[in-house]
Amino acid sequence: MFRSLLDAFWNEAVWLPPNTTWEDITPGSDKDVVYTDHRHLLYPIPLAFVIIAIRHMLEKYWFAPFGKSLGIKNTRPKKVPYNPKLEVAYQKSSKIKHKQLFMSQDEITTLAKQLDMSERQVERWWRLRRSQDKPSTLVKFCENAWRCTFYLFSFSYGLFILWDKEWLWNIDYCYIGYPHQGITDDVWWYYMISSAFYWALTMSQFWDVRRKDFWQMFVHHFATIALLSFSWVCNLHRIGTLVLLSHDCADIALEAAKAAKYANYQKLCDAIFTVFIVLWLITRLGIYPFYIIWSTTIRAPMLLPMSPTYYIFNSLLCLLLVLHLIWTWLILQVAYRAIYAGQLEGDIRSSSSEVSDSSHHSNHSTPNRINNKKDT
Repeated sequence: MFRSLLDAFWNEAVWLPPNTTWEDITPGSDKDVVYTDHRHLLYPIPLAFVIIAIRHMLEKYWFAPFGKSLGIKNTRPKKVPYNPKLEVAYQKSSKIKHKQLFMSQDEITTLAKQLDMSERQVERWWRLRRSQDKPSTLVKFCENAWRCTFYLFSFSYGLFILWDKEWLWNIDYCYIGYPHQGITDDVWWYYMISSAFYWALTMSQFWDVRRKDFWQMFVHHFATIALLSFSWVCNLHRIGTLVLLSHDCADIALEAAKAAKYANYQKLCDAIFTVFIVLWLITRLGIYPFYIIWSTTIRAPMLLPMSPTYYIFNSLLCLLLVLHLIWTWLILQVAYRAIYAGQLEGDIRSSSSEVSDSSHHSNHSTPNRINNKKDT
C-alpha cells in the first residue's frame, strides 16, 4: 500500500515534462550528464546538525568575546522569588498566550485574592518573571552575528560558483535543454549547504530568541526547503540557485544592522539599515518578482511543455512573494518611524518576542523594535 501511494505521488505525468520518465533522469555511468540524485536530499539533515555545532562554536569562542569587547553585557535579571501558584499560572499563560507580559485583570484579581497579595505585587512578580525569560543582549547579538556570517558566506559562494554559469546571465538557460541538465560539484554543494542551513533554522527556531512572526518564518523555511527539495528531484536546480542567490543578499545587511543595534552603534545601524532597505527592494520586490517569477510564469511556458509540477513550483514561489510583501510593509513602517524619530528604533524584520509591553515587533522580515528600550 505504501509503495502504491509513493508511485501515485511521484507520478511521472505530474512531475516531469511529457515523454520523460524517472529512468531518463536517473543518475548513471551510462548517462551523458550527471543528474541529481533524490537520495542526496537526506544529506542536508545530518549536515544541519553540523551547521548547528559550527554555530555554537562560533558564538561561544568568537561572537560572544567580540560582543563583550564592544561593551555588550550578558547580564540577566535577578531571579524572582519562587511562588508555586504564580509559577503555575505563568507557565499556563505562557503556553496559551505565547508569553505575554501581562495577565488579564480578572486573572490578576483572582490570584491576588488566593495568595493574599495586592494586585500590584502580582503584576510586579509577573513582570520580573517575564524578564527572567528574556535572552540577554549578548545572546541576541551572537544570533545575528552568526546569521550575518552565514549569509555572507552563502551569497559570496553562490556568486562565485554561478559567475561562469550561462543561466546567471540569461535565465532562459534554466529551461533550454531541460530536463537533461547536468549538475556540477560546486552547485551540488551550494544546494546541500543551503538546504542544511534552512533545516538548521527550522530546528533552532524552537530555542532561539522567540519572534512575533515565528509561524511566518516557519512557513518561510518550510516553503524554502520544499522548493529546494522538489526542484532537486525534478532537476530544476538552475532556477533554484537563482532564487537562493536573490534571497541571501539583503539578509546580510539585515543581520548586520541588528547586530550593530545590539552593540549600541546607532549611526552604523541606521546606515546599514538604509542599505538593507535598498537591497531588499531591489532583490525581493524587483529581481525576484520581475525577473525570476516573470521568467517562470511567462518564459518557461514558451520554452517548455508544461506539466502539473510547474504549477506546484510557481505556487511555492508566489507564496514566498506574498511573505515578502507582508515583510516589506512592516519594514517600511520601521523606516517611517526611524525617519520620524530621527533614528532607527525598530527591529528590522525582527525583534524578540520578549520585548517590553509598549513594543510591537517581529522577525527576520518583520520590522519591529530591534532593540526595545528595555530590551537593550
